[in-house]
This record gives sequence, C-alpha cells and structure tokens, in this order.
Amino acid sequence: MKIIKKLLYLSFFLLLMSFSYQQKSVKINKIDIVAEIADDDEKRGFGLMYRDSLCENCGMLFIFDEIDFHYFWMKNTLIPLDMIFIDEEYKVVGIVKKAEPQTLISRFVKTPSKYVLEVNGGFCEKNGISVGDLVSWE
Repeated sequence: MKIIKKLLYLSFFLLLMSFSYQQKSVKINKIDIVAEIADDDEKRGFGLMYRDSLCENCGMLFIFDEIDFHYFWMKNTLIPLDMIFIDEEYKVVGIVKKAEPQTLISRFVKTPSKYVLEVNGGFCEKNGISVGDLVSWE
C-alpha cells in the first residue's frame, strides 16, 4: 500500500511538473507577491494541490473568463490558504481566510469576482489585506 501511495504522489508530481505556469508580479498594499498563473480549466482545476509548502510571498492567481461566483475546495491541498477574490476593477471583494487543507467544503464569497489569488493561510491578516484593497499585476 505504501508503494502505491508513493507512486500516486510521484505521478501527481510529474503531472504538476508538466504544467508550464507563467508568473506575474502581483501587488496588494505595496506587498509584492510572485504568482503562478492558472488561466485555463486544467491549471485552475489542479491549482496548488500536492504542494507541501509555498514561499512566504508566493501564490497562484486564478484568471477566469467571466465575472461570476467562483467556488474552491481544498481537496488534495496540503497547506492552509487564504483566498482573495478580486473583481474586474481589481478590487478585493472578499477573502476566505485559512482554508483548512484536504477538505471538500465549497469556499466562496457573496460577491462575483473575475480573479482569485491564493496565498499562504494567515497572509491577509499578517499583511493587513482586506475587502476594498486594490490589486495590480504585470
């Protein structure tokens, strides 16, 4: 059984490595974040699964085609995350804080968004990020 589990983790790691994530420099409240870009269904579906760490100022920016209510779960995500929901005017419209790893609870906010930035759990509290803050990226 341990061998099968190791093989599964290896196959998921190889799948992760096959993705070619572009990166953008994201800024919120003068805080720079290096964000991998998830801009298609496959990348958005895989997200930050199977990662056992994330650097302090790193994250993943999910870019959607439409402004909508976007739902996230933490299946196979090994680290707690803050989820920052951003509208088409690059304003934070909601935050899910410290989402519990490896759970299937749908996480969302009550305002439509076009982008979601995932960062380490506790990042928003530590850096004073709140609803209404403006976000930019290059």
